[in-house]
Amino acid sequence: MRLTPDTTLRVLADGRTLIGGTPLRVVRLSPGGARLVGRWLAGEPVTAPAHLALARRLVAAGLAHPRHGAGPYRPEDVTAVVPVRDRPDELRELRPSLGELDHVLIVDDGSAVPVAGAVARHPSPRGPAAARNTGVRSVTTQVVAFLDSDVVPRPGWLRSLLPHFEDPEVAAVAPRVRSRPGPTARERYEAARSPLDLGPEPAEVRPGGRVGHLPTAALLVRTSVLRSLDGFDESLRYGEDVDLVWRLLEAGHRVRYEPAAEVFHRPRADWPALLRQRFDYGGSAAPLSRRHGEAVAPARLSSWTAAAWTAALTGHPRTALAVATTTAALLPRTLAPAGVPAPEALRLALRGQLGAARMLGQAALRTWWPIALPALVAARPGRTALAALLVSRLRGRPRDIHPLLWCAAGLADDLAYGAGVWHGALRDRTALPLLPAFTGPARPTGPARRNRRPP
Repeated sequence: MRLTPDTTLRVLADGRTLIGGTPLRVVRLSPGGARLVGRWLAGEPVTAPAHLALARRLVAAGLAHPRHGAGPYRPEDVTAVVPVRDRPDELRELRPSLGELDHVLIVDDGSAVPVAGAVARHPSPRGPAAARNTGVRSVTTQVVAFLDSDVVPRPGWLRSLLPHFEDPEVAAVAPRVRSRPGPTARERYEAARSPLDLGPEPAEVRPGGRVGHLPTAALLVRTSVLRSLDGFDESLRYGEDVDLVWRLLEAGHRVRYEPAAEVFHRPRADWPALLRQRFDYGGSAAPLSRRHGEAVAPARLSSWTAAAWTAALTGHPRTALAVATTTAALLPRTLAPAGVPAPEALRLALRGQLGAARMLGQAALRTWWPIALPALVAARPGRTALAALLVSRLRGRPRDIHPLLWCAAGLADDLAYGAGVWHGALRDRTALPLLPAFTGPARPTGPARRNRRPP
């Protein structure tokens, strides 16, 4: 195994202090550990079995990413399970891209016209979770690859995914799912902002991290681990893939996101279909919150940061500044034992405040909008913050999309998702998917190799 540094990684104190990852981590190394990590980040492989634990800790913290050799599995060790319902054109497009796989199981989930070549057929639709579980019962290989019928993998996609199973702790890995580009404004928008596209950076999957979940539009899982968890929860119509990934993590396994492998997903047929999809995704938050608690939280921040921004948005800038200044002043003392100099600690404090602002702004427009929008519009500080938030979104706009279309589509996208969250919360009579998660302050840990997470 070799290590590639994460794009956020900063190395301080002659290599003994590492800062980076999402959420931000501060790791203190012993002198010997610092020398090892320095060589690994310079390109040397991790060879000694005794060193693997440290290398995996860096990967788990999001400070580095693994590059494995050939790995233990080949395409012949993989079975693709494809659930399908009434999508003959999409399935016809998918089949040729599966040529490198010897084992493909198509499960017909109650299509109006029976699907030719399906290994199993449900007399009536039971949902994708049930269809996938039906397919898994016939899998005899070490790895199962779940693929939706409306995706098309790029050639060689398995070459970047299978090596991750060289790490016995990794139970699942997923490629990047990109929306297939097209000429219409809707297709261009979805290519830039598909909810299935989790970005170009590799990641250790965890709630609250850079990548907090994975879609089963394309997902590889160890068959034995999947069966030990009894597969997908068939009571979930949406969010069953998120639930599976989080149950894998809760069981002590690790999950990787590998964007070097790509599959293309067919975009929604029209704008109403796109917004309906977003609404349905939002509706899964309530049942997921009952199963996984704070993992579904729309925002994660410290109570002090929340107090500072609440004061700022309610017209108390002096109070906000006092709270933010106090927390910034305390952080250097907290991180000093980890070898973080005061200027760097202050930079982290500022970065944390700005990150919290973006997170709260996103939650305000996406999940909390039925309450947040009227409150923001009612007061001058809120209107200023709302205008700044809308303008800031233009930074991610592709040049081929008109600014007004980008803003309107993005706002409709967020409102549809938030409406789904509220609908699900009212339906299930729970406020859990609406509540933020509050993190505690960072604490000095003393021992040389423990992690610290600034507020």
